[in-house]
Amino acid sequence: MKTLTLLRHAKSGHDPHIARDFDRDLNAKGKRAAAMMGAHARELDLVFDHVIASPAIRVVETVEAFSAGYGRAVTPIWDRRIYLASSATLLDIVHTMPEKVANALIIAHNPGLEDIALLLANTGEMREAVEHKFPTASFAQLRGPDSWSDWTAGLCALSRFVRPRDLDPGLGPDAE
Repeated sequence: MKTLTLLRHAKSGHDPHIARDFDRDLNAKGKRAAAMMGAHARELDLVFDHVIASPAIRVVETVEAFSAGYGRAVTPIWDRRIYLASSATLLDIVHTMPEKVANALIIAHNPGLEDIALLLANTGEMREAVEHKFPTASFAQLRGPDSWSDWTAGLCALSRFVRPRDLDPGLGPDAE
């Protein structure tokens, strides 16, 4: 069985001096949330043998903060196709992952991450939570077929869905 973890970039700022969406960076809350999610991944003993990430600045900074909390470097393949990718593009990337990879991590953006999680996941309470909202710095973990090329709609079990506010209520949507 293969495992795919989807990590949404952490909360970014909205500096009016930054002209391009691609160049937006994380705010303080986002950096804290990403580090906390990394620490939680370490506590869960999550291991990733293949990491792919969007090269957008907010994702690069999410990787840095997540790695700090995780306690070891997460070294992704930076793939421009993942920047604001649709679920179809993300699924194409999943289908072409090397078969030797058992535990993959994709770090990217919504709505693509939420859409691919909902596409792949079968029914369940966690799926409903993802459908409600896939907040920044959250991760969803799916378990599926032994071949990445066999990952299709509804065939995967959503085994984890963790939001920053699940670990620290101060990281919820109404808190600053």
